[in-house]
Amino acid sequence: MKDTLAADMTEAEIAEARRDLAATLRWAAREELHEAVANHFSLAVDAAGRRFLMNPNQRHFARVRASDLLLIDADDPATMDRPDAPDPTAWGLHGAIHRAVPHARCVMHLHPPYATVLASLQDSRLPAIDQNTAIFHDRVVIDEGYGGMAFEAEGARCAALLADPRHKTMVMGSHGVLTLGDTVADCWNRMWYLERACRTYVMALQTGRPIRRLSDAVAEQVARETEDYPGQADRFLSEIRAILGAEGSDYAD
Repeated sequence: MKDTLAADMTEAEIAEARRDLAATLRWAAREELHEAVANHFSLAVDAAGRRFLMNPNQRHFARVRASDLLLIDADDPATMDRPDAPDPTAWGLHGAIHRAVPHARCVMHLHPPYATVLASLQDSRLPAIDQNTAIFHDRVVIDEGYGGMAFEAEGARCAALLADPRHKTMVMGSHGVLTLGDTVADCWNRMWYLERACRTYVMALQTGRPIRRLSDAVAEQVARETEDYPGQADRFLSEIRAILGAEGSDYAD
């Protein structure tokens, strides 16, 4: 999960990135982390981070193919006049982030069940109670100012909360969650572990029993060890693609 130096992608790299993004969309649907035909994943393809791929308007995650992904310019004021214009809230949120947050190479926004429960609590902090929750120690920004659907003004407000490169996870109060990553694999791995961590925490709360908490020092150690762990995010995505391929999925088309 280390930061990498951004550069314009070649056509071959964009084609491979399309397949990565389509695979994660399919897997999110398989694990029921998506919501109907809402929610969006995006990936910057230029060094500035302002040209990006994103899933098309109101296409179910389970049907998105690599070739379906839109290529969007965050600085193009005519984007919403295109015949294949993106979802207005996707343009509002992802456009604003890619416009204002250059370190946000990949952006994933979902309303997954357990993470959305956390976002609905008065206290939306995710304490370090186990190894997975410790991954997010001191690395989450909580949006306390939900102001309605993520059209352009709301998207710009959310983007302003992501200025600190340390914060690659946002719990969007009363809304859902968002993760940033250097690559599709990095961003997806963070999102997957976020939902798993939230599930553990919500289920622990449901027991009504005292919850074990890690010290700040140990939680920080685990978070750093996870960030330095070699190749896990890439391998996770590679395995997802291998499973989809073995099943005859058309995600890569």
